[in-house]
Parts: sequence; C-alpha cells; structure tokens
Amino acid sequence: MENPAPYQAVLDEVAPRLRRLRAKSGLTLAALSEATGISKSTLSRLESGQRRPSLELLLPLAGAYRVPLDELVGAPEVGDPRVRLTPRTMTSGGTFVPLTRSPGPLQAYKLIIPDRGTEPDLRTHEGYEWLYVLDGRLRLVLAEHDLVLGPGEAAEFDTRLPHWFSSADGRPVEVLSLFGRQGERMHVRARPHA
Repeated sequence: MENPAPYQAVLDEVAPRLRRLRAKSGLTLAALSEATGISKSTLSRLESGQRRPSLELLLPLAGAYRVPLDELVGAPEVGDPRVRLTPRTMTSGGTFVPLTRSPGPLQAYKLIIPDRGTEPDLRTHEGYEWLYVLDGRLRLVLAEHDLVLGPGEAAEFDTRLPHWFSSADGRPVEVLSLFGRQGERMHVRARPHA
C-alpha cells in the first residue's frame, strides 16, 4: 500500500533522526546492532533512507536510545486532546460535568453537590459507583450507614442499595464519580490498614 503524501514527509525525516540519535549517543553501528539485534547493514540502510522504517525495526531502536517512538518518527499532532466540559444540572440539585466523551460501560463525572438539607431522600438504581472527594465534606447515606467523607476519601457501592449524598458543612462539595453498569466494579488497589 502506498503511503499517503502527508505522511511521506514524516517518513523521510526518520533517517536523519536516526543518524542524529546515534551520533548523540556515541554508539557505533556494531554496538547498536548488538543492543537491538538488527544487522549493521539494515541499520546503515535505515540511516541512509534506503530502507523504509517499520515498527519491528523502530521499537528496538527506541528502546536502545531510550526515547519514545514518537521521537523517532516525529509523529504528527493528532488533534486537540482536551475534553470539552459542559456542566449540566442534576434533578436533585447540584451540577455534574461528564469527563468521558464516548459511551461505554464506565463513565466519569465531576459532581458539585450543594447542601441538600438534613433529611435524606434515598434512591436506588442499577449500577455501581465510586466516589472520591476532591474538596469539601460529603455526607453519604448508604442504607443504614451515615458517613462524612473529606478530601482524599473514597466510597464504593452498589447503587441498588438506597443512597443519598449532600454537602456535610453547608458549602458545595466537589466529587469525582466513576459510574458503571451493574456488575462493573472499579478495580482499586490499596494497601490494607494495619
């Protein structure tokens, strides 16, 4: 398959980049061949542009030079990586901001939860949720438990359990929420407390 014209310029720059990296590292072709398992003649042809670079040749070179693969090929920009945040209002009061762009089994949100009073309005629904308090204090009522979480604390629960949350101290609380379908548990690794 022919390479599209926009990528031809990128491929043409690989050979000079490889020559510069080898010169900078002070390696000989023989030493580089030993480090990568690529023959000296193939390395020479790559550096002169007589051999087209392939992933199976570039990966060992990136490892030998200790640089990302992107640095070897001068990969073009792939577009704007920012997630456009569009705040939405929750029916129960407060604001949520979707942090994931595509639909899937696991969704991430930033929640800004106001003081919703002291009388919990417990709800249930399908799913599994993981909450992490970023700022403020979160009151979480979960079945028979009534908890207050501070910054850096997290809770994980099945949303079929009756639950409700509110600010615990009158000012809005900021929370990171990961929500998954029923059976989609978060995988958190933490060292148990002694």
